Amino acid sequence: MPVLVMKFGGTSVATLDRIRRAAKRVGVEVAKGYDVIVIVSAMSGKTNELVGWVNEISPLYDAREYDAVVSSGENITAGLMALTLQEMNVPARSWQGWQVPLMTNSAHSSARIEEIPTDNLNAKFGEGMRVAVVAGFQGISPEGRITTLGRGGSDTTAVAFAAAFGAERCDIYTDVDGVYTTDPRISSKARKLDKIAFEEMLELASLGAKVLQTRSVELAMRYNVRLRVLSSFEEQSDDAGTLVCAEEEIMESNVVSGIAYSRDEAKMTLISVADRPGIAAAIFGPLSEAGVNVDMIIQNIAEEGRTDMTFSCPTDQVKRAEKALEEAKENGDINYHDLVADTDVAKISAVGIGMRSQSGVAAKMFKTLSDEGVNIKVIATSEIKISVLVDRKYMELAVQALHDAFELDKAA
Repeated sequence: MPVLVMKFGGTSVATLDRIRRAAKRVGVEVAKGYDVIVIVSAMSGKTNELVGWVNEISPLYDAREYDAVVSSGENITAGLMALTLQEMNVPARSWQGWQVPLMTNSAHSSARIEEIPTDNLNAKFGEGMRVAVVAGFQGISPEGRITTLGRGGSDTTAVAFAAAFGAERCDIYTDVDGVYTTDPRISSKARKLDKIAFEEMLELASLGAKVLQTRSVELAMRYNVRLRVLSSFEEQSDDAGTLVCAEEEIMESNVVSGIAYSRDEAKMTLISVADRPGIAAAIFGPLSEAGVNVDMIIQNIAEEGRTDMTFSCPTDQVKRAEKALEEAKENGDINYHDLVADTDVAKISAVGIGMRSQSGVAAKMFKTLSDEGVNIKVIATSEIKISVLVDRKYMELAVQALHDAFELDKAA
Protein backbone atom coordinates (compact mmCIF):
# COMPACT_ATOMS: atom_id res chain seq x y z
CA MET A 1 0.00 0.00 0.00
CA PRO A 2 1.15 3.60 -0.50
CA VAL A 3 2.75 5.19 2.55
CA LEU A 4 1.76 8.53 4.06
CA VAL A 5 3.68 10.28 6.84
CA MET A 6 1.67 12.44 9.26
CA LYS A 7 3.41 14.55 11.90
CA PHE A 8 1.58 16.08 14.86
CA GLY A 9 3.26 18.87 16.83
CA GLY A 10 2.98 19.52 20.55
CA THR A 11 -0.13 21.70 20.38
CA SER A 12 -1.85 19.05 18.23
CA VAL A 13 -1.38 16.40 20.95
CA ALA A 14 -1.51 18.67 24.01
CA THR A 15 -4.47 16.86 25.62
CA LEU A 16 -6.18 13.48 25.37
CA ASP A 17 -9.02 15.10 23.42
CA ARG A 18 -6.55 16.48 20.90
CA ILE A 19 -4.85 13.11 20.61
CA ARG A 20 -8.27 11.60 19.84
CA ARG A 21 -8.89 14.28 17.20
CA ALA A 22 -5.49 13.59 15.62
CA ALA A 23 -6.17 9.85 15.68
CA LYS A 24 -9.43 10.41 13.77
CA ARG A 25 -7.47 12.19 11.03
CA VAL A 26 -5.12 9.20 10.86
CA GLY A 27 -8.10 6.86 10.64
CA VAL A 28 -9.44 8.81 7.63
CA GLU A 29 -6.15 8.27 5.76
CA VAL A 30 -6.07 4.56 6.66
CA ALA A 31 -9.60 4.25 5.26
CA LYS A 32 -8.30 5.74 1.99
CA GLY A 33 -5.87 2.83 1.69
CA TYR A 34 -2.65 4.25 3.12
CA ASP A 35 -0.19 2.62 5.47
CA VAL A 36 0.55 5.53 7.78
CA ILE A 37 3.67 6.47 9.71
CA VAL A 38 2.68 8.96 12.42
CA ILE A 39 5.43 11.08 13.97
CA VAL A 40 4.50 12.69 17.28
CA SER A 41 6.02 15.42 19.42
CA ALA A 42 5.76 15.58 23.18
CA MET A 43 2.56 17.06 24.55
CA SER A 44 2.77 20.87 24.55
CA GLY A 45 4.98 22.17 27.37
CA LYS A 46 6.32 18.76 28.42
CA THR A 47 9.75 19.09 26.81
CA ASN A 48 10.31 22.47 28.49
CA GLU A 49 9.31 20.91 31.80
CA LEU A 50 11.75 18.03 31.32
CA VAL A 51 14.57 20.39 30.31
CA GLY A 52 13.84 22.47 33.43
CA TRP A 53 14.15 19.39 35.63
CA VAL A 54 17.50 18.49 34.07
CA ASN A 55 18.87 22.01 34.57
CA GLU A 56 17.65 22.08 38.17
CA ILE A 57 19.32 18.77 39.01
CA SER A 58 22.52 19.32 37.02
CA PRO A 59 23.28 22.69 35.38
CA LEU A 60 26.44 21.17 33.82
CA TYR A 61 24.62 18.02 32.79
CA ASP A 62 25.85 14.91 30.99
CA ALA A 63 24.33 15.31 27.51
CA ARG A 64 23.69 11.56 27.28
CA GLU A 65 21.44 11.67 30.35
CA TYR A 66 19.83 14.89 29.11
CA ASP A 67 18.74 12.99 25.98
CA ALA A 68 17.47 10.07 28.05
CA VAL A 69 15.23 12.44 30.02
CA VAL A 70 13.94 14.85 27.38
CA SER A 71 13.16 12.10 24.82
CA SER A 72 10.64 10.55 27.21
CA GLY A 73 7.95 13.11 26.34
CA GLU A 74 7.62 11.75 22.79
CA ASN A 75 7.48 8.18 24.09
CA ILE A 76 4.42 9.00 26.17
CA THR A 77 2.61 10.63 23.25
CA ALA A 78 3.43 7.72 20.92
CA GLY A 79 2.01 5.19 23.36
CA LEU A 80 -1.17 7.21 23.95
CA MET A 81 -1.69 7.72 20.21
CA ALA A 82 -1.26 3.99 19.52
CA LEU A 83 -3.74 3.10 22.28
CA THR A 84 -6.25 5.62 20.90
CA LEU A 85 -5.99 4.12 17.41
CA GLN A 86 -6.39 0.60 18.80
CA GLU A 87 -9.58 1.73 20.55
CA MET A 88 -10.78 2.81 17.09
CA ASN A 89 -10.02 -0.73 15.77
CA VAL A 90 -7.09 0.58 13.70
CA PRO A 91 -4.11 -1.84 13.88
CA ALA A 92 -1.37 0.36 15.37
CA ARG A 93 1.68 0.15 17.59
CA SER A 94 4.16 2.65 18.98
CA TRP A 95 7.85 2.74 18.12
CA GLN A 96 10.64 4.48 19.96
CA GLY A 97 13.59 5.72 17.95
CA TRP A 98 15.86 2.82 18.91
CA GLN A 99 13.23 0.24 17.90
CA VAL A 100 12.96 1.42 14.28
CA PRO A 101 15.98 2.00 14.48
CA LEU A 102 16.60 5.63 13.55
CA MET A 103 20.40 5.73 13.39
CA THR A 104 22.17 8.99 14.29
CA ASN A 105 25.68 10.18 15.02
CA SER A 106 26.87 10.64 18.63
CA ALA A 107 26.22 14.41 18.93
CA HIS A 108 23.88 14.25 21.91
CA SER A 109 21.13 16.91 22.03
CA SER A 110 21.87 17.91 18.41
CA ALA A 111 22.29 14.59 16.62
CA ARG A 112 22.14 14.18 12.84
CA ILE A 113 20.23 11.35 11.18
CA GLU A 114 22.49 8.91 9.34
CA GLU A 115 20.14 6.09 8.31
CA ILE A 116 16.60 4.77 8.76
CA PRO A 117 16.44 1.05 7.88
CA THR A 118 12.95 0.17 6.66
CA ASP A 119 12.96 -3.58 7.38
CA ASN A 120 11.32 -3.57 10.83
CA LEU A 121 8.39 -1.30 9.98
CA ASN A 122 7.82 -2.89 6.56
CA ALA A 123 7.73 -6.34 8.16
CA LYS A 124 5.01 -5.20 10.57
CA PHE A 125 3.06 -3.51 7.76
CA GLY A 126 3.24 -6.84 5.94
CA GLU A 127 1.78 -8.57 9.02
CA GLY A 128 -1.23 -6.24 9.09
CA MET A 129 -0.13 -3.20 11.06
CA ARG A 130 -1.68 -0.13 9.41
CA VAL A 131 -0.18 2.65 11.56
CA ALA A 132 3.31 2.95 13.02
CA VAL A 133 3.33 5.69 15.66
CA VAL A 134 6.94 6.82 15.97
CA ALA A 135 8.32 9.01 18.74
CA GLY A 136 9.80 12.03 16.98
CA PHE A 137 12.97 13.94 17.83
CA GLN A 138 14.95 10.86 18.90
CA GLY A 139 17.24 8.14 17.62
CA ILE A 140 20.09 5.88 18.66
CA SER A 141 23.84 6.51 18.51
CA PRO A 142 26.49 4.03 17.30
CA GLU A 143 27.23 3.44 21.01
CA GLY A 144 23.62 2.36 21.61
CA ARG A 145 22.57 5.47 23.54
CA ILE A 146 19.37 7.46 23.02
CA THR A 147 20.02 10.70 21.11
CA THR A 148 17.85 13.72 20.36
CA LEU A 149 17.88 15.87 17.23
CA GLY A 150 17.56 19.33 18.76
CA ARG A 151 14.48 21.50 19.11
CA GLY A 152 12.07 21.12 16.22
CA GLY A 153 13.56 17.71 15.51
CA SER A 154 10.18 16.02 15.05
CA ASP A 155 9.72 17.86 11.73
CA THR A 156 13.11 16.51 10.63
CA THR A 157 12.13 13.02 11.79
CA ALA A 158 8.95 13.15 9.71
CA VAL A 159 10.69 14.24 6.51
CA ALA A 160 13.44 11.66 7.00
CA PHE A 161 10.86 8.86 7.31
CA ALA A 162 9.03 10.12 4.23
CA ALA A 163 12.30 10.00 2.28
CA ALA A 164 13.31 6.57 3.60
CA PHE A 165 9.92 4.95 2.88
CA GLY A 166 9.22 6.76 -0.41
CA ALA A 167 6.06 8.28 1.07
CA GLU A 168 3.54 9.87 -1.25
CA ARG A 169 3.52 12.96 0.96
CA CYS A 170 4.50 14.22 4.41
CA ASP A 171 1.71 16.10 6.21
CA ILE A 172 2.80 18.41 9.04
CA TYR A 173 -0.10 19.18 11.39
CA THR A 174 0.37 22.27 13.52
CA ASP A 175 -1.56 25.18 15.02
CA VAL A 176 -1.60 27.22 11.79
CA ASP A 177 -3.46 26.34 8.61
CA GLY A 178 -0.59 26.87 6.19
CA VAL A 179 2.21 29.17 5.10
CA TYR A 180 1.27 32.85 4.75
CA THR A 181 2.73 35.70 2.71
CA THR A 182 3.69 37.25 6.06
CA ASP A 183 2.74 36.96 9.72
CA PRO A 184 -1.07 37.46 9.93
CA ARG A 185 -0.57 39.00 13.36
CA ILE A 186 1.28 41.90 11.74
CA SER A 187 -0.63 42.31 8.48
CA SER A 188 -4.35 41.65 8.24
CA LYS A 189 -3.85 41.33 4.47
CA ALA A 190 -1.60 38.26 4.81
CA ARG A 191 -2.73 35.52 2.40
CA LYS A 192 -2.35 31.77 2.75
CA LEU A 193 -0.28 30.28 -0.05
CA ASP A 194 -1.57 27.17 -1.84
CA LYS A 195 1.96 26.19 -2.89
CA ILE A 196 5.48 27.38 -2.15
CA ALA A 197 8.80 26.18 -3.55
CA PHE A 198 11.32 24.40 -1.32
CA GLU A 199 13.89 27.17 -1.77
CA GLU A 200 11.42 29.88 -0.78
CA MET A 201 10.30 27.93 2.29
CA LEU A 202 13.90 27.32 3.28
CA GLU A 203 14.65 31.03 3.11
CA LEU A 204 11.49 31.94 5.04
CA ALA A 205 12.22 29.31 7.71
CA SER A 206 15.80 30.52 8.15
CA LEU A 207 14.67 34.16 8.25
CA GLY A 208 12.27 33.79 11.14
CA ALA A 209 9.08 32.12 9.84
CA LYS A 210 8.43 29.44 12.47
CA VAL A 211 6.02 27.23 10.52
CA LEU A 212 8.64 24.61 9.63
CA GLN A 213 12.05 23.78 11.08
CA THR A 214 14.91 24.68 8.73
CA ARG A 215 16.59 21.27 8.76
CA SER A 216 13.34 19.58 7.77
CA VAL A 217 12.96 21.82 4.71
CA GLU A 218 16.60 21.19 3.71
CA LEU A 219 15.96 17.45 3.91
CA ALA A 220 12.70 17.70 1.97
CA MET A 221 14.41 19.66 -0.81
CA ARG A 222 17.33 17.21 -1.00
CA TYR A 223 15.06 14.15 -1.32
CA ASN A 224 12.14 15.89 -3.07
CA VAL A 225 9.66 15.06 -0.31
CA ARG A 226 6.37 16.86 -0.87
CA LEU A 227 5.38 18.58 2.38
CA ARG A 228 1.93 19.80 3.31
CA VAL A 229 1.40 22.18 6.25
CA LEU A 230 -2.07 21.85 7.81
CA SER A 231 -4.01 22.91 10.87
CA SER A 232 -4.95 20.28 13.44
CA PHE A 233 -7.94 22.36 14.46
CA GLU A 234 -9.83 22.90 11.21
CA GLU A 235 -11.83 20.64 8.93
CA GLN A 236 -9.72 19.40 6.04
CA SER A 237 -10.31 19.21 2.32
CA ASP A 238 -8.03 17.66 -0.29
CA ASP A 239 -6.51 21.08 -1.10
CA ALA A 240 -6.23 22.30 2.50
CA GLY A 241 -3.04 23.83 3.86
CA THR A 242 0.06 24.77 1.90
CA LEU A 243 2.04 22.37 -0.26
CA VAL A 244 5.83 22.80 -0.13
CA CYS A 245 7.14 21.29 -3.34
CA ALA A 246 9.58 21.53 -6.23
CA GLU A 247 9.58 24.74 -8.22
CA GLU A 248 8.42 22.81 -11.31
CA GLU A 249 5.07 22.04 -9.64
CA ILE A 250 4.20 25.74 -9.37
CA MET A 251 2.73 27.10 -12.60
CA GLU A 252 2.69 30.80 -11.70
CA SER A 253 3.84 32.70 -8.65
CA ASN A 254 4.37 36.29 -7.61
CA VAL A 255 7.85 37.74 -8.01
CA VAL A 256 7.94 37.99 -4.21
CA SER A 257 6.22 35.18 -2.32
CA GLY A 258 6.60 36.36 1.23
CA ILE A 259 7.91 38.97 3.66
CA ALA A 260 9.74 37.51 6.68
CA TYR A 261 11.06 39.25 9.74
CA SER A 262 13.22 38.55 12.76
CA ARG A 263 13.17 40.92 15.71
CA ASP A 264 15.96 39.18 17.63
CA GLU A 265 18.83 40.56 15.54
CA ALA A 266 21.91 42.53 16.48
CA LYS A 267 24.27 44.61 14.35
CA MET A 268 27.92 44.47 15.39
CA THR A 269 30.67 46.69 13.98
CA LEU A 270 34.41 46.39 14.36
CA ILE A 271 35.75 49.94 13.94
CA SER A 272 39.12 50.55 12.34
CA VAL A 273 40.34 47.04 11.53
CA ALA A 274 43.58 46.52 9.60
CA ASP A 275 42.74 46.05 5.92
CA ARG A 276 44.99 43.14 4.96
CA PRO A 277 44.74 39.67 3.40
CA GLY A 278 43.25 37.17 5.84
CA ILE A 279 41.53 39.72 8.08
CA ALA A 280 38.06 38.30 7.35
CA ALA A 281 39.25 34.80 8.30
CA ALA A 282 40.85 36.19 11.46
CA ILE A 283 37.53 37.77 12.47
CA PHE A 284 35.00 35.14 11.46
CA GLY A 285 37.09 32.10 12.37
CA PRO A 286 36.90 32.80 16.13
CA LEU A 287 33.20 33.68 15.79
CA SER A 288 32.53 30.33 14.12
CA GLU A 289 34.46 28.45 16.81
CA ALA A 290 32.41 30.27 19.46
CA GLY A 291 29.17 29.12 17.82
CA VAL A 292 28.09 32.57 16.67
CA ASN A 293 25.65 32.41 13.76
CA VAL A 294 26.78 35.27 11.52
CA ASP A 295 24.38 36.37 8.79
CA MET A 296 24.89 39.67 6.96
CA ILE A 297 28.44 40.94 6.44
CA ILE A 298 29.54 44.34 5.13
CA GLN A 299 33.07 45.74 4.81
CA ASN A 300 33.50 49.45 4.26
CA ILE A 301 35.94 51.00 1.79
CA ALA A 302 39.42 51.10 3.30
CA GLU A 303 41.15 54.37 4.13
CA GLU A 304 44.84 54.51 5.06
CA GLY A 305 44.96 50.75 5.50
CA ARG A 306 42.03 50.60 7.97
CA THR A 307 38.40 49.57 7.43
CA ASP A 308 35.18 48.91 9.36
CA MET A 309 33.58 45.45 9.37
CA THR A 310 29.87 45.04 10.17
CA PHE A 311 27.94 41.81 10.65
CA SER A 312 24.63 40.67 12.11
CA CYS A 313 23.93 37.84 14.54
CA PRO A 314 21.12 36.78 16.94
CA THR A 315 20.86 39.03 20.00
CA ASP A 316 21.41 36.11 22.38
CA GLN A 317 24.84 35.52 20.82
CA VAL A 318 26.17 39.08 21.23
CA LYS A 319 28.04 38.38 24.49
CA ARG A 320 29.60 35.28 22.96
CA ALA A 321 30.69 37.27 19.90
CA GLU A 322 32.18 40.05 22.03
CA LYS A 323 34.15 37.54 24.11
CA ALA A 324 35.50 35.73 21.02
CA LEU A 325 36.62 38.96 19.34
CA GLU A 326 38.19 40.37 22.51
CA GLU A 327 40.18 37.15 22.96
CA ALA A 328 41.30 37.30 19.31
CA LYS A 329 42.45 40.89 19.88
CA GLU A 330 44.36 39.93 23.04
CA ASN A 331 46.05 37.09 21.15
CA GLY A 332 47.19 39.54 18.48
CA ASP A 333 45.15 37.85 15.71
CA ILE A 334 43.20 41.03 14.96
CA ASN A 335 43.51 44.67 15.88
CA TYR A 336 40.56 47.03 16.03
CA HIS A 337 39.80 50.36 17.68
CA ASP A 338 36.34 49.57 19.05
CA LEU A 339 33.50 47.01 18.93
CA VAL A 340 29.98 48.49 18.82
CA ALA A 341 26.85 46.35 19.27
CA ASP A 342 23.38 47.60 18.31
CA THR A 343 20.77 45.21 19.72
CA ASP A 344 17.77 47.34 18.77
CA VAL A 345 17.41 46.27 15.13
CA ALA A 346 15.18 43.90 13.15
CA LYS A 347 15.76 42.01 9.92
CA ILE A 348 13.15 42.31 7.15
CA SER A 349 13.38 40.04 4.11
CA ALA A 350 11.59 39.73 0.79
CA VAL A 351 11.71 36.20 -0.63
CA GLY A 352 10.68 34.87 -4.04
CA ILE A 353 11.96 32.60 -6.81
CA GLY A 354 10.59 35.16 -9.30
CA MET A 355 13.52 37.43 -8.43
CA ARG A 356 15.72 35.28 -10.64
CA SER A 357 13.99 36.43 -13.79
CA GLN A 358 12.68 39.91 -12.92
CA SER A 359 14.68 43.02 -12.14
CA GLY A 360 13.69 45.99 -10.04
CA VAL A 361 12.75 44.15 -6.85
CA ALA A 362 15.54 45.70 -4.79
CA ALA A 363 14.79 49.20 -6.11
CA LYS A 364 11.10 48.81 -5.26
CA MET A 365 11.88 47.50 -1.79
CA PHE A 366 14.30 50.33 -1.00
CA LYS A 367 11.96 53.04 -2.35
CA THR A 368 9.04 51.66 -0.33
CA LEU A 369 11.06 51.80 2.88
CA SER A 370 12.34 55.28 2.00
CA ASP A 371 8.79 56.55 1.42
CA GLU A 372 7.88 55.34 4.91
CA GLY A 373 10.90 57.07 6.45
CA VAL A 374 12.61 53.79 7.34
CA ASN A 375 16.41 53.97 7.27
CA ILE A 376 18.28 50.86 6.06
CA LYS A 377 21.36 49.99 8.12
CA VAL A 378 22.61 46.84 6.34
CA ILE A 379 21.67 45.10 3.07
CA ALA A 380 22.29 41.48 2.04
CA THR A 381 21.06 39.67 -1.07
CA SER A 382 20.95 36.22 -2.59
CA GLU A 383 19.41 34.88 -5.76
CA ILE A 384 15.90 34.75 -4.27
CA LYS A 385 16.16 37.00 -1.19
CA ILE A 386 16.79 40.60 -0.19
CA SER A 387 17.31 41.30 3.52
CA VAL A 388 17.74 44.60 5.33
CA LEU A 389 18.40 45.61 8.92
CA VAL A 390 16.27 48.49 10.23
CA ASP A 391 15.53 50.02 13.63
CA ARG A 392 13.29 47.60 15.49
CA LYS A 393 10.62 50.25 16.12
CA TYR A 394 9.95 50.31 12.35
CA MET A 395 9.63 46.52 11.97
CA GLU A 396 5.86 46.22 11.71
CA LEU A 397 5.57 49.32 9.53
CA ALA A 398 8.22 47.92 7.15
CA VAL A 399 6.54 44.52 6.90
CA GLN A 400 3.11 46.03 6.18
CA ALA A 401 4.48 48.51 3.64
CA LEU A 402 6.43 45.87 1.71
CA HIS A 403 3.49 43.44 1.78
CA ASP A 404 1.34 46.15 0.21
CA ALA A 405 4.01 47.29 -2.27
CA PHE A 406 4.44 43.79 -3.71
CA GLU A 407 0.66 43.19 -3.65
CA LEU A 408 1.00 39.91 -1.78
CA ASP A 409 -2.67 39.95 -0.82
CA LYS A 410 -3.37 39.08 -4.47
CA ALA A 411 -2.78 35.66 -6.01
CA ALA A 412 -0.49 35.40 -9.04
